[in-house]
Amino acid sequence: MDNHLHVLCRLDPSDAEAWSDEDVVRRWIAVYPPRTLAMDDPDVLQKWIAHEAKDTKRVALLRQRLADLGWFMKALKEPLARLANKADGTRGTFWEARYKSVAILDTEALLATCAYIDLNPVAAGIAETPEASRHTSVRQRVEHAKAKGQIDSLKAARLGSVAGGNSIGNLEQDHWLVPIEDRRVRNATDNKVSASRRKSEEVREGMLETFSLGSYLLLVEYTGRLWRNGKANLNAGLKEIFDRIDSSAELLSERIQRMMQANSLRGSFFASTKESLQEFATNRGKRTANLSPQVA
Repeated sequence: MDNHLHVLCRLDPSDAEAWSDEDVVRRWIAVYPPRTLAMDDPDVLQKWIAHEAKDTKRVALLRQRLADLGWFMKALKEPLARLANKADGTRGTFWEARYKSVAILDTEALLATCAYIDLNPVAAGIAETPEASRHTSVRQRVEHAKAKGQIDSLKAARLGSVAGGNSIGNLEQDHWLVPIEDRRVRNATDNKVSASRRKSEEVREGMLETFSLGSYLLLVEYTGRLWRNGKANLNAGLKEIFDRIDSSAELLSERIQRMMQANSLRGSFFASTKESLQEFATNRGKRTANLSPQVA
């Protein structure tokens, strides 16, 4: 946006703990490459990584940083600030504040947040559609489908959730964004895929099981039309989506409308129901859900 940005992150400490020491070093230099290291020489690079991985204290620090939201935001915002200051010919603080984070607690809140972020440029009047704006995940996912020569399959996927999910396949497995659909269970039980192929192909964890990219595009399109025009047609594929997450078009649309109309997201936690907040409070050892939550 013109004065802020939205980033949806998934924190998974167990993944970071499972990385080998060399994995940690390799991931770190992907973000912060040493100036004196020949990154284009595989032999030199591997020897350097193996040497650095022997420093256990250093590796532990890097592992902690790679899994930390605050460090991620620093790594994201600092280069942007430098670029902006260079373009403006100025120096000093670029961002007004550090950042505000809101934890998302359930599936419906996750979908509402995704749609809210992708529709933000539309709501601000700087783009007519989410895929027409330059920096949305929808734009990135559609461009990726074009580059893979699967834009026709993606268009077909928007016509229905189940058929669409099958036709689009594993399109997002090699995309830098987290895949919309979590296909691990589906691929593991797919009789059409050989056991050797399933073993050799790493299937990345996605956001939601049985929820395809086509379904998500359909949901964003529906929500965007409802927000802009006050009405939209609910086709069979979209109705199936809402049934699957035990929700309805009316409920989700109402929640996104409230998010769009708010000046900012309130509180530290976002859930679609008070029950989700109470469960989270209980897991944290709290007697009540008095955790500055927002229920949309």
